[in-house]
Amino acid sequence: MPAPRRRRWGFRRIASVIALVLVATLAGLWIYLDSSIQRTNALPDYQGKPAAAEGTNWLIVGSDSRQGLTDAQAKRLRSGSPEATSGQRTDTILVAHLPDNGTKPTLVSFPRDSEVNVPGYGVTQINAAFSYGGPKLLVRTIEQATGLRMDHYAEVGFGGFADIVDAIGGVPMNIPEKMSDPMTHMTIPKGKQKLNGVEALAYVRMRYSSATPRSDLDRVVNQRKFIGALAGELASPATFLNPFDVVPLLGAAPKALKVDEGDHLHHLLALGWAMRGISSNGTVTTTVPVTSGAATDWSPVESKKLFDALRNDTPVPKSSIYN
Repeated sequence: MPAPRRRRWGFRRIASVIALVLVATLAGLWIYLDSSIQRTNALPDYQGKPAAAEGTNWLIVGSDSRQGLTDAQAKRLRSGSPEATSGQRTDTILVAHLPDNGTKPTLVSFPRDSEVNVPGYGVTQINAAFSYGGPKLLVRTIEQATGLRMDHYAEVGFGGFADIVDAIGGVPMNIPEKMSDPMTHMTIPKGKQKLNGVEALAYVRMRYSSATPRSDLDRVVNQRKFIGALAGELASPATFLNPFDVVPLLGAAPKALKVDEGDHLHHLLALGWAMRGISSNGTVTTTVPVTSGAATDWSPVESKKLFDALRNDTPVPKSSIYN
């Protein structure tokens, strides 16, 4: 009587068990990450809200609130004392447009000093909306100023931003000119290098260096460059296949991010995948066209062309790309 072919059957069973364990682990990890991300009610309904149009729009905010930072953390990040800088502020406001067709994604920066109508407060600087009414008021301000309906919201704070950068071992950047900030006393040398969390935070916030003569206009360009480099690192197999990167990242990301109540992990992955194209020109990047270096007033003609293109999922006119 022939002996049973146990070895082959046993291998199949083992492979099946391994596959089931892998699927269960990935599913559990997905559920953990999705449930761990902080959420807020950021997308209000109100009379006169823009109608949904083509593509998907994200409002991305970099909050400089020191809430939750210890004195030691604030000192490390050179962000100022939590007591001396209470409240919520933002010097990073961007809209990411993800099209439904073959048009390139677009990342638009809004200079913090842009003068717009903030509902209930009149014409004032756009970042004041976040200070006065948090995410809801900022979303409404952006929607009414642009005519674009926001579908998703993402907010990253000081400490969380630095933690994400440190979790993946830094982000490679090529700095064209030495940057020295008299406000934070941070210096970033010229050349190719990996920025750690503190250095990255200084880089995206710096606007008083000799390397940033256009002040906020140069700062928002640097912010978009860094977002592209960071998204590229996060999407790299060298990051997500390295347990020394993945494990710290899994701990840092949920605490760093705050999204709308209706947002989930797959939405964030779609955003990150689109933004990785910044460094390869696969994503259009621009500042809202302004009329002067003070960046207080938008060009009525070119800004309308920009917002119309995003609303209709058509290519952004070259005349409306302002860098």
